[in-house]
Amino acid sequence: GTPKLAEVSPNEGHHDGTPETHVPPLGLESLRVLDTQLRASSHKRHGLGAHRGRLNIRYGLYDGDFYDGGWCAGREDTEQWLEVDARRLTRFTGVVTQGLNSIWTYDWVTSYKVQVSNDTHTWLPSRNGPRDAGADLLPVPLVGRFLRINPQSWFPNGTICLRAEILVPTPGTPPPPRSHLDFRHNYKEMRKLMKRVSEECPDITRVYSIGQSSRGLRLYVMEISDNPGQHEVGEPEFRYVLLLNLMEFLCREFRLGNPRVVQLVTDTRIHLLPLHEPRRLRDRYKTGKIGISGIDLNHNLRRPEHGLWDARMDNDLVPH
Repeated sequence: GTPKLAEVSPNEGHHDGTPETHVPPLGLESLRVLDTQLRASSHKRHGLGAHRGRLNIRYGLYDGDFYDGGWCAGREDTEQWLEVDARRLTRFTGVVTQGLNSIWTYDWVTSYKVQVSNDTHTWLPSRNGPRDAGADLLPVPLVGRFLRINPQSWFPNGTICLRAEILVPTPGTPPPPRSHLDFRHNYKEMRKLMKRVSEECPDITRVYSIGQSSRGLRLYVMEISDNPGQHEVGEPEFRYVLLLNLMEFLCREFRLGNPRVVQLVTDTRIHLLPLHEPRRLRDRYKTGKIGISGIDLNHNLRRPEHGLWDARMDNDLVPH
């Protein structure tokens, strides 16, 4: 199950929120995250706006006090959200939530979804599914600049109100060990590697075929993108040839939250064609003439037999 950081009283939500782990917060409670970095879909009034959705923030002292202890949505539906801008690509590892801190009403969220984005336009839902309110580490960390908490259920006699903190990796935590990258592969091993990478990063990969080589072996391509299989207008697309280990690198670095790789996967579609002529590689593997110091594969390719290639070579004319 998901490790719990702290217990939240469902009737009050007035605990001190101190996590029972070393996982550090992004800084909502400490005010390191500024008010300008917090947004919400709606709010009841300014005193219950997004800037009040901070872990352990206290309620107003008087009845009708303009400010109260939390963010409260202006509408009651499952489309409401509280958004945090981390200002840079960040690996989010957990979320801590509390109910409204108030002496006048009892309002709290009982479950929520988590989403991340790099631009606030395209949102990637968490593969973890809906979370129970409280303090949870995400089984699968999310990488992005913006994070949204999207309440799905709340106290039946209350409304959507919460206070929150976002957890990020502990500074100095070593990354997971990386397996040795072998630069020597035959055709069968190539297909096994592509299958393994696809299973390791199913959300950002897609394997497809562009036909067969002149020797009758199927030519496989791995697409790497935040929306594999979808053409996105304005997003550049690239094809790289004979870079088998690049797919391993992009998959693993994306999972580790490498900011440059995350941006590359998010902002482009990458198509990796490991082999132009699979049988040639198979034959060279048998004779030991392939590897880092083997034959120069980048300069031993047949000229593509395709109208688009001819058009590009002839005065850069490419059919629509």
